[in-house]
Amino acid sequence: QLQFVESGGGLVQPGGSLRLSCAASEFTSDYDEIGWFRQAPGKEREGISCISSSDVDTNHADSVKGRFTISRDHAKNTVYLQMNNLKPEDTATYYCAVRRAPYQPTCTLNKDHYYFWGQGTQVTVSS
Repeated sequence: QLQFVESGGGLVQPGGSLRLSCAASEFTSDYDEIGWFRQAPGKEREGISCISSSDVDTNHADSVKGRFTISRDHAKNTVYLQMNNLKPEDTATYYCAVRRAPYQPTCTLNKDHYYFWGQGTQVTVSS
């Protein structure tokens, strides 16, 4: 059973930055596609960033494009979400998710394709 933990959330002012981490017991190179999702109260969970199992492709939702960046450190078994220029509408619980997609050159933001989920970390953007 794959286990991983998100961290790095907190309270930040508008325009500020946070870096979320998704640390796993083991991410398998070329097998594990990682996605970051978020869910605000009363809203559906939405995909915001993903990285393909081969690390060739990343994808970001339009709402975060140009502000958020996803990356992976294989040596640390960790995937990061760098979030810059945060806005109040970014306030949500952020989740890391994994799906096994061997040697895939692309990744998906569709939450229904992911089957391992973390517990989430809260991000609040407020002055």
